[in-house]
Amino acid sequence: MDLKLMIWLVVGATFALYIGIAIWARAGSTGEFYVAGKGVNPVANGMATAADWMSAASFISMAGLIAFLGYSGSVYLMGWTGGYVLMALLLAPYLRKFGKFTVPQFVGDRFYSNTARIVAVICLLVISITYVIGQMRGVGIAFSRFLEVDLLWGLIAGMTVVFIYAVLGGMKGITYTQIAQYVVMIFAYTVPAVFISLQLTGHFLPQTGLGGTLSGQDGVYLLTALDNVLVDLGFTQYTTSEAFSTLNMFLLTMALMIGTAGLPHVIIRFFTVPRVRDARKSAGWALVFIAILYTTAPAVGAMAMYNIINTLHPGGVGNTAEAMVYDERPDWMRTWEDTGLMEFQQQGEGERVHYYNPANPPAWADDVEGQGYRLERFDRDILVLANPEIAGLPNWVIALVAAGGIAAALSTAAGLLLAISSAISHDLLKGVFMPNISEKRELLAGRLAMVGAILLAGYLGLNPPGFAAEVVALAFGLAASSLFPVLMLGIFYKRMNKQGAITGMLVGLFATLTYIFLFKGFLFLPGTALLPDNPDGWIFGISPQGFGTIGAILNVTAAVIVSKLTAPPPKEIQDLVESVRVPRADAASS
Repeated sequence: MDLKLMIWLVVGATFALYIGIAIWARAGSTGEFYVAGKGVNPVANGMATAADWMSAASFISMAGLIAFLGYSGSVYLMGWTGGYVLMALLLAPYLRKFGKFTVPQFVGDRFYSNTARIVAVICLLVISITYVIGQMRGVGIAFSRFLEVDLLWGLIAGMTVVFIYAVLGGMKGITYTQIAQYVVMIFAYTVPAVFISLQLTGHFLPQTGLGGTLSGQDGVYLLTALDNVLVDLGFTQYTTSEAFSTLNMFLLTMALMIGTAGLPHVIIRFFTVPRVRDARKSAGWALVFIAILYTTAPAVGAMAMYNIINTLHPGGVGNTAEAMVYDERPDWMRTWEDTGLMEFQQQGEGERVHYYNPANPPAWADDVEGQGYRLERFDRDILVLANPEIAGLPNWVIALVAAGGIAAALSTAAGLLLAISSAISHDLLKGVFMPNISEKRELLAGRLAMVGAILLAGYLGLNPPGFAAEVVALAFGLAASSLFPVLMLGIFYKRMNKQGAITGMLVGLFATLTYIFLFKGFLFLPGTALLPDNPDGWIFGISPQGFGTIGAILNVTAAVIVSKLTAPPPKEIQDLVESVRVPRADAASS
């Protein structure tokens, strides 16, 4: 069957499934809209949480980062998975036991202050909008490949689909849609990885194939071969590449870890289960479902990079006479060129494509300088979607990956939009400004807030401040510096009062946001950055993605100092904290 028709059929079938579920599970009350009526099974909730958390950054972008960063890309694996364990152990059970719909509700009640609630809403909106920019970029890339159109039209198509099922279904619809999306996503990620691992190494499991030897090359390990070809192209070794300094490795890993534990759109998932013990079970199941993809990603990145280099240099690196002929390039390259995410530049006479590191050209590069074509751009975010085509896999596998990429981006985008919606309609309108608003009008306000967020994120998704995973890392840094400290202190430090909480959130948020804007542009608008976004321009060598750790330290320091200098919280609040933190015999039924 023709590839384009196959993609239309597979992706169309998944869309019909998602929208059908949204209509079937349409929210009729605020409880169903925000937390699915607190009636979701822990295994199902674990699967939905995994889909919510494994966004376009995980499915589309992470393997691309690992492929191009090599060893240094492991910080994303360590940070995101380690952070999930922190969330499962230190936050999820206690917040579920507290029993509120949202993070700002917890902050407002724990710190007995509407001002604290409003500041928490501001933090949540900044985090979620930054995060959803990365998701909308992923949505746009996936749809541009699926429809074979420019990124702009792919983004518009994706925004339309998100609007239909997120605005209609609320948390109840999103939860069951995300379960379906997880199944699609994990099959789409692992099936091509298994095929490619068998092709290259003969190993069925990609996880073992990564450390295996190449088929037909006795004793030559995949990673050794990859190291050798990259060095021959003028790049650093794949297994020892150091894209970050030791300081930035630590700061970025920590920011991703504690940022993960402070993500409002994931935390809200633990309010959808009936009991506290179910929140713990959900966290455990989600970690199992997440591990399937995260242990496969390093293999996907390495194998894809090896296949790309062999496509460009089929006669071997340095054999310029047998380099790929531009007019004979594979169809997948032509398709991605049409989207604008892959570009070749003609250097002079000649028909062959020459790929090497211009900053450190190998000896053979002198023979081809100014000749033929050069690979000018290969967007890291297209690697996973292009991976089955690069390896020459069957059309149905290519179509499955297209559906999986769309599912990954849509699942997290929907969760983020719900977090934005609930923050505005439930926490601000209902909780502060219009306490007597009817359920019907509150739901309408929530859906209108979603529409506004979709439009804003779509606009910024056209000119994001980095690749999908890099943009998401910025959101994690903002969560690390603003919400994570106040949640931890709110649970484990009875002396923390409203003045300390408010001061800490504001200090952490504005310090981190200011630092990010210096290098990424004010409000992420192109051309407004004040300092160059590179290691030489960073203050003390700290990257914008890693500054969230510094912001968290500033948050905690300011919060504790101000709390010590002001009156302690009322006794009933301290007793409430004690009751949330200390296990009770009836905890399972609360």
